[in-house]
Amino acid sequence: MSQFLGHLRFSHDQPLRDGVLLTNLGTPDAPERRNLRRYLKQFLWDPRVVELPRPLWWLILNLVILNLRPRRSAELYRKVWTEQGSPLMVHTRRLAEEVAAQLDERLPRPPLVEVAMRYGQPSIASALRRMHSAQLNRLMVLPMYPQYSGSTTGSTFDAVSRELRRWRWVPELRFVNGYHDNELYIEALAGKIRGAWETTDGPGQMLLMSFHGIPKRYLLEGDPYHCQCHATARLLAGKLGLPADRWKVVFQSRFGREPWLQPYCDETLAALPGQGVRSVDVVCPGFAVDCLETLEEIAIQNRELFERSGGESFRYIPCLNDDPANRDLVLNLIEQHTGGWRGFGADDDPAVLDERRDRALALGAER
Repeated sequence: MSQFLGHLRFSHDQPLRDGVLLTNLGTPDAPERRNLRRYLKQFLWDPRVVELPRPLWWLILNLVILNLRPRRSAELYRKVWTEQGSPLMVHTRRLAEEVAAQLDERLPRPPLVEVAMRYGQPSIASALRRMHSAQLNRLMVLPMYPQYSGSTTGSTFDAVSRELRRWRWVPELRFVNGYHDNELYIEALAGKIRGAWETTDGPGQMLLMSFHGIPKRYLLEGDPYHCQCHATARLLAGKLGLPADRWKVVFQSRFGREPWLQPYCDETLAALPGQGVRSVDVVCPGFAVDCLETLEEIAIQNRELFERSGGESFRYIPCLNDDPANRDLVLNLIEQHTGGWRGFGADDDPAVLDERRDRALALGAER
């Protein structure tokens, strides 16, 4: 048996396919302890996520964290779980379905559109295998992380390349590193915020832009994430016309004891009322869709913290999710990154396929 994945019934007149793979971080299958243990084990064992020596980290992870954290994490997931499942999965799938529907209308032979999760299911490997069965020729991978980090986008590339290096025919690949300064992305965020302001009594005293944190040493070793978060925030504040004293960048979801990117979201929210800021709006530009970190950590935990500290009005502004603006952003990214691919989305000429098969048969091919 070959060590490489091929097509047992390969035919020279079979049309080749284009593919778009939309990826996100992942989610457990259910908000139960056993599901969280399996999910966290895969997530936290990734060396891109935790950069500690493997023997030491194996002991900490398996003897301490996986015996304590799954139960607590399951309780948190239950707070945001819906009848359809995990919010992250629900919104990502809906977004992909809307993107695929638009491509179906716009292109004679639309690309295959698949959703995959870096951790959990559907896995990147399983999604790529489904695309392989259609004889994939060209592949665009779009990780749904606007700002690049080695712990997210880099890890996604690891998983994609780990699967593709097993294929006999590796497809032409375009991998999107991020879109932190994309004009449609900034406008979509601004539109979401303006919409929230228009449906209530206007903006709060302060707009907090909360991004997921990473260890500070990643920044010091050259990871561009911190810089790209601040670039997004500056562009967004400029689009909204906010003066410098009306917005802040903060970082959430720190883990472990080493210093992470600062200022920390929770500490900032606890301090604001004492500084005279009693009403805040919080948006999470680094998350393409809502998930545990936005719906529970920000909209529940941090709201309670702000109010306990003397805050009076806390408004969480949801992510772009499957809004039309996010769909149009993804379509724009697909168009931008597949530009120059001759024939992308075009039908194959049957006569060309027949001619290709006839030449192959004349040279001794079976099909």
